[in-house]
Amino acid sequence: MDTERKLDLITRNTEEVMTEEDLKMMISSGTSLRHYIGFEISGKIHLGSGLMSMSKVRDFMDAGASCSIFLADWHTWINDKLGGDREAIKRVAVGYFKEGLKASLECAGGDPEKIRFVLGTELYHNNDEYWETLVEIGKNTSLARIQRSITIMGRKEGESVDFARLLYPGMQVADIFFQGINLPHAGLDQRKAHVIAREAAPRLKIRPLLDKKGNKIKPVAVHHHLLLGLQKPPMWPVPKENIQELWSSMKMSKSIPNSAVFIHDSPEEVKAKLNKAFCPEKETEFNPVLDWARHLVFGNEKASLKVEREGKFGGEITYHGFDELKSDFEKGRLHPMDLKNAMAERLIALLKPARDHFDKPRNRQRLEELDQLITG
Repeated sequence: MDTERKLDLITRNTEEVMTEEDLKMMISSGTSLRHYIGFEISGKIHLGSGLMSMSKVRDFMDAGASCSIFLADWHTWINDKLGGDREAIKRVAVGYFKEGLKASLECAGGDPEKIRFVLGTELYHNNDEYWETLVEIGKNTSLARIQRSITIMGRKEGESVDFARLLYPGMQVADIFFQGINLPHAGLDQRKAHVIAREAAPRLKIRPLLDKKGNKIKPVAVHHHLLLGLQKPPMWPVPKENIQELWSSMKMSKSIPNSAVFIHDSPEEVKAKLNKAFCPEKETEFNPVLDWARHLVFGNEKASLKVEREGKFGGEITYHGFDELKSDFEKGRLHPMDLKNAMAERLIALLKPARDHFDKPRNRQRLEELDQLITG
């Protein structure tokens, strides 16, 4: 595969690549591509952490990268998720969460057998060099930068936090260097950790990243889109200057179940959630259903979306590109209910491998155990 095709696969359907020039140099130099994406073990897997993330993992795999998923059980413990019960967190990590991400990758068209899973506890155990790497990163990062970076764990900048949470950003950066990752991948909300990694990279001595010739390089961070949740925003209409700020606060969240579709939701649940979704007529700037169509359906060049409707409402139509869909919606040629119904049917079809996976007794039991932990 030539350099341009690899570049296209890695950069498509993303919000940001830091930087494309570094990525091009890495590929053209013949340096082995080592990818990872990390997840807190914090609840059910929705379309953002499932389909959105795993569709990009599939792109990395297609580009020839060695791909891995980091099950961040220590980070989950630090961030007080699942009640801070370390044994429960580990059990869910290697059970429900691992199986759910494998099923998500299959939904996205990837091969689950080609992905490697790394549990934080296993990486850190009896591993002096990891902790040395963490300290070296701390010696090359200011306290102020760490304090500004607590947003990566869903905290507000300036919020008072316990000291353990200040370890979180440095550990996330150490995970990258200790594993030799030159393509860290995450949602755009993890950007601040990756900036620290890129700034520290030239100064590290214990586990620096090297290219094929042995020269120090910076990790190339790839950030995918954060899907909007389905709920109506607290203020509407939204002034254009506030849209980006609101977008970040309105991302899909497992803590707001009706804002999200989970990978194992039944067809009836998917239809009910889409039916209630915020989708104002002709609105294209802030519309979660259009957002999902753009990133979950039209994320690659071979996508299409079929809309079935009665002849008196325009009849059946198939869209082969997002711009065409957006134009028809903006002009009122496509009604919100027709778009919702089309997206529901498409998602039901896309998620069939995940539903089948969790219909198996052992995986159903894992999901039920997580439900009990969440509900207390």
